[in-house]
Amino acid sequence: MLDYEFMRTAFAAAAVVALLAGPVGYFLVLRGQTFAGHALAHVGFTGATGAVLLGLAPLYGLFLLTVVAGLAMGAFGEKLANRDVAIGLVLALALGIGLLFLHFFTGFVTQATALLFGNILAVSRPTLVMLSVLSVGCVLVLAAISRPLLFASLQPELAEAKGVNAKQISTVFMVIVAVTTAGASQIVGVLLVFALMVGPAAAAQRLTLGVVSGLALSAGLALAEAWGGLALAYATDWPTSFWITSLSVAVYMASLAVPKAVHA
Repeated sequence: MLDYEFMRTAFAAAAVVALLAGPVGYFLVLRGQTFAGHALAHVGFTGATGAVLLGLAPLYGLFLLTVVAGLAMGAFGEKLANRDVAIGLVLALALGIGLLFLHFFTGFVTQATALLFGNILAVSRPTLVMLSVLSVGCVLVLAAISRPLLFASLQPELAEAKGVNAKQISTVFMVIVAVTTAGASQIVGVLLVFALMVGPAAAAQRLTLGVVSGLALSAGLALAEAWGGLALAYATDWPTSFWITSLSVAVYMASLAVPKAVHA
């Protein structure tokens, strides 16, 4: 399997994205913001299709619009809480606009399918390098804000009283989520981004007692599911995204059989 260069590139890309998606997803689940990854994925699809209409690479539009949306989500902060109807309508509108862009540029249909459902086997070396640089940058920033982010997530009122700028921390975190979402979309697609970001994190929170161990397990599960999905796709010739999503669901369902850990 690893005799093929495109498979080696795919495994490397899966590792880069999974090791970022796991920890970021852990904080998403902890903060109760799992809708964010899904929302940003829909918006990113619109950005990708819009970029094609302008003659640009779809990846640029995907990253640009997800980051802009992440900044907006961070700026609004708690105002977005409990706005399920409004968020749902915005997501539907974003997807609808993306489909409208496809209507004007039908030659993009194949690329659109890859964006919606992922095509990790088509990741190029330049894309891998870009994903690696962005992932390393996001991991470093996440590590830098992890303490105030955790404080603001678990005890927001006390954190604010202690001088933590929750809005600023939230905005930085949402930008990290946006970049992670765009990266994960290269593997599982915008419609299945939940599988890599939320599934491992949710399982890790059920199986661990502390934050550090939870972050490590979340990253490990995301990596195992991404690599496992690639290996199964090679063996069966079935879509990689299907296997990654199936493994994510299977691991989470298995975690339900274990009594939920109580965080210290």
